[in-house]
Amino acid sequence: MVFSTPIFMFYFLALTLFLYYIVPRKGRNVVVLCASLFFYWWGERAYVAIMFLSTAIDYTHGLLVERCKARGNDRGAKLAVTSSIVFNLALLCFFKYWDFIAGSLQSVGLTFMPVLGIHLPIGISFYTFQTMSYTIDVYRGDARAQRSILNFGTFVTLFPQLIAGPIIKYKDLGDQIDRRTCSTEKFASGVQILMVGLGKKLLIANNVGMLWDSYKAMAPSELTVAGAWLGVLAFTFQIYFDFSGYSDMAIGLGRMLGFEFLPNFNYPYISKSITEFWRRWHISLSTWFREYLYIPLGGNRCSRPRWMFNLFVVWAATGIWHGASWNFLCWGLYFFALLMAEKFLLLKPLERAPALVGHVYTMFFVMVSWAIFAIEDFPHLGSYLKVMFGLGGVPLADGAFGYYLLCYLPILCAAALASTPLGTALYHRLGARTQQIVCTVLVAAGLLVCTAYLVDGTYNPFLYSNF
Repeated sequence: MVFSTPIFMFYFLALTLFLYYIVPRKGRNVVVLCASLFFYWWGERAYVAIMFLSTAIDYTHGLLVERCKARGNDRGAKLAVTSSIVFNLALLCFFKYWDFIAGSLQSVGLTFMPVLGIHLPIGISFYTFQTMSYTIDVYRGDARAQRSILNFGTFVTLFPQLIAGPIIKYKDLGDQIDRRTCSTEKFASGVQILMVGLGKKLLIANNVGMLWDSYKAMAPSELTVAGAWLGVLAFTFQIYFDFSGYSDMAIGLGRMLGFEFLPNFNYPYISKSITEFWRRWHISLSTWFREYLYIPLGGNRCSRPRWMFNLFVVWAATGIWHGASWNFLCWGLYFFALLMAEKFLLLKPLERAPALVGHVYTMFFVMVSWAIFAIEDFPHLGSYLKVMFGLGGVPLADGAFGYYLLCYLPILCAAALASTPLGTALYHRLGARTQQIVCTVLVAAGLLVCTAYLVDGTYNPFLYSNF
């Protein structure tokens, strides 16, 4: 079940909110836990058992870590943390990477690992990272072990961010699991954020996604340079509005239940360098890797070769986290190479250059990265990149490019404007009373239009549910 469906909006969410607010405060976590398990069971059926197993393992390990720390047994605490990490990584690697590794080995003649045809549980990359952070936070003293398995289960399975984040660290949410404030103002702001996210997803991401699908399906002989770039531009907008829209919906739903999640995106397409882009894109993942991988490896408080190795590991992990395919690893290492180039050569010249130069430079390399990200088949990827750069005598443009550009120009312009903080800046210039009126009108209009899309729409992919 994903958020941008009628069954979620009009049945599941409505019933969950009704039950949530009619039960006593002490029973609200029970409602959230049951709703979250049903939400996951709807899409995964038997794989909901993984949620029970993950919850039980990390709950007991958290208590064990705290008990060992209290007794001064640091070695035992480290063993408990290590055991939790090994379990979570083994769970993730088996379901997500077994078939990838087996297929790669068989392609070079090694057949000792069979391809099992394993179905990837939705959201496993997100919730394993969340539960893994719990025992680490307890060991570091950043959070207390959760005594109530019901409350801990609520943290693990929390449906607003269960299948696609943001990745919530226990130390940021633990207190809210135990005690949180619900108010009319918070609920209303949650509805507003939910509608913004739903609009991003249904009105922008889905529409530009159809343009990308058209170009991705073309044979290399049918592509032109301008057409290939137009297709990648469409995917550039699709993935941003798809994922940031989902993150906004998660944040809005969280607020409607009294939770506060940290923002996951901060207008990444206005960045003037790749370094800045990654401070603004998928913030929760970047923060997780920095706190739980980069710094434990030594961060930048080490020799330059070791620091470069640390970054290499982080970006290789970032790439392969997104999917079990070689193109994702290449995508991560592509950004590693760009960031190294910026650290040693480009960052200071970019800071001195006009802002437009930095924007063009960043968007050029980001768009190339999205081509690498979107096309998993290497021969197809190679052919598409050749066309993008005009290699092999391909034509500059054709009639199909003109047709698609004319048809999709309004939505592409809307996406470009919505990628900037211009709308937010204009809104904040309005008076408080005017803001209230405009907000009410926009939410009502958005609900009406999005409902029409929900009822009539047949094209409704969600990209990050695959990760």
